[in-house]
Amino acid sequence: MSLTVLVPENDVVPPSADESRTPQWTPPLDAEGLRFVLERMKDWKPFDVEEVFDDLDTAIGNQPPPVATTGTLVDRLRGHLKQLSDIALADEQYPPTVEMVRLVSRGVPMREERTPADYRQAVGLARRLAFVASDLLEELIEARYIAEAE
Repeated sequence: MSLTVLVPENDVVPPSADESRTPQWTPPLDAEGLRFVLERMKDWKPFDVEEVFDDLDTAIGNQPPPVATTGTLVDRLRGHLKQLSDIALADEQYPPTVEMVRLVSRGVPMREERTPADYRQAVGLARRLAFVASDLLEELIEARYIAEAE
């Protein structure tokens, strides 16, 4: 007489000895790596082309920026230039043009420059940042890396 075992449908049946085993999954990041990603996501700010155009207009428009807001304008322009540089260099399948690389390289020392305490020098830095950001933005729009604002 042979014995048969009944296994309910929802029970887990271990694979037979002759079946190949799948390697156990390991997470791609440890706890510290996940914390780092979480902090980056919290600090992430989506790209807003309208905001970039507004800040460019403030920096290089007909009127100089107000004294009280020049420092924050410089910081925002640094951020815009960083985001534009990241967009230009992000995708290896679509390498940046020579002009994009030139503008990104030109912007790096300006992004690292300290904001001068003197108002006129701070406005000068804001305008230099704005001109590089404007040129890079124009290149990215022409290359269809980003869509132009409505």
